[in-house]
Amino acid sequence: MSSAIDPARLAEEYGTPLYVYDLDRVRAARRDLFGWLPDGFEVYYAFKANPHPDLARALRDGDGPACRAEISSTGELAAALEAGYPGSDILYTGPGKTDGELAAAVAAGVRHFSAESLTDLEHIGAAALAQGTVADCLLRINSATAGATTSIRMTGTPTQFGIDSETVAELAPRLRAVPGARLAGLHLFSQSNARDEAALIDELTHTLEVAAAMQEDLGVPLGLIDIGGGFSVPYAQAGERARYPKLRGELEAALDVHFPHWREGTPRLAVESGRYLSGDSGTLVARVSNVKVSRGKKFVILDAGINTFGGMSGLGRLLPVTVHVDTAAETEKASLVGPLCTPGDVLGRQIEVPAGLGPGDLVRVGNTGAYGPTSSLLMFLGRPAPVEVTVSGGEVVSATRIEHTRVPQPREAPGD
Repeated sequence: MSSAIDPARLAEEYGTPLYVYDLDRVRAARRDLFGWLPDGFEVYYAFKANPHPDLARALRDGDGPACRAEISSTGELAAALEAGYPGSDILYTGPGKTDGELAAAVAAGVRHFSAESLTDLEHIGAAALAQGTVADCLLRINSATAGATTSIRMTGTPTQFGIDSETVAELAPRLRAVPGARLAGLHLFSQSNARDEAALIDELTHTLEVAAAMQEDLGVPLGLIDIGGGFSVPYAQAGERARYPKLRGELEAALDVHFPHWREGTPRLAVESGRYLSGDSGTLVARVSNVKVSRGKKFVILDAGINTFGGMSGLGRLLPVTVHVDTAAETEKASLVGPLCTPGDVLGRQIEVPAGLGPGDLVRVGNTGAYGPTSSLLMFLGRPAPVEVTVSGGEVVSATRIEHTRVPQPREAPGD
């Protein structure tokens, strides 16, 4: 967070729980990611990580290459459009696109879709034809093999994501013949949060090998290949974004082998990233409501719990958090818990926290720019959503809060 912004001042002004997103760090992450990649690569920002329009806008504005948008809902579509992404810069993904969603996306100018199956491709084509246009579709491939072991694997098993690679050759004639859908390339997203640079390189270079084989099976030239991501940044833990000094050279070498004309733009290449671009921009600020001791264990109770920072905690893989501790300050062990009426509202069990915390004190958790409010149990127990403040150059850009309201819906007439 920018040194000129005092979290205590922001907490007094806007209340807690509070997220602060430093847009300067977002721009730095964008600059770094493009710098790790060969020239000409495109970068899609995965809105699921953080759809805040100011943050998404920071990935388009300023100097250097601009990110495109990867979305998978009409809500994310609205956020992308609000942030200034034209429909031509949006890739619509996801295994369960409805007819209504596809119609809305096409009407908004979206022409690039990731197709997860033959039937998904047919639905996309039908939506495009209904509006007198053609959709450029990337076939998402569920590769039977992998290049590295990662914490989250998206391919190689039976899954709702993608077309099984071993079936592509047989399906190719039908895939090429779908009305309203033009085969424009491939989408191969196989991992998230690679454990290190070697694992990332192994997976991405293997993905290029798979893409080359799929081009042969499909029998059409590929216009765009999205090779996915896996770029790593700590999640609510102390640490820095990963660095990838060898990635550019390794990708160039693999591309020279599998796609010898890539330097002339055939095919175009892309990666996608959410957490790497947004993760280290965020700081969660919470206030201590109470401190108690139960059977010899200390509990620090905050006004922020898994309703504020749930971040896929149901998967049991992203917690506990690391609490900011000022240099040389004393620490003690305590469980950091939220205000909800459930024993699952835990941000960390017996973790290091500043010693002597009491009611009214502030607690800060860094690296929380990704998978924050919108991946939390926001509506559980009806507690208000946290305020989200964006800052840039030491100044506040905006302060907003997500609100949920009940909206009356018209009843369908009989026979409709």
